[in-house]
Amino acid sequence: MDKTLAYLRESLSNWTKSEEIIVESINSKLENNHYKNEVTFLEDLSEEEAGFLTRILENEVKYADDQHDSIRKRELMNIYELLT
Repeated sequence: MDKTLAYLRESLSNWTKSEEIIVESINSKLENNHYKNEVTFLEDLSEEEAGFLTRILENEVKYADDQHDSIRKRELMNIYELLT
């Protein structure tokens, strides 16, 4: 799995309780498809899934920054920038 997508999958685990159905849908795509990179993954998302990721990535990037985890922040920002 692409390293950026691995960070995304880990971030999704923080949201399973509050948005269970959409998180399961996104996780299913990550588990069942072998995306070449984050662009091919994002092309496979529904509008609702992309909107959800845009919302949560704002929080996840901020958290990574607060934790001084520059690698995680950079990887998640890559996805966020592609979404916006």
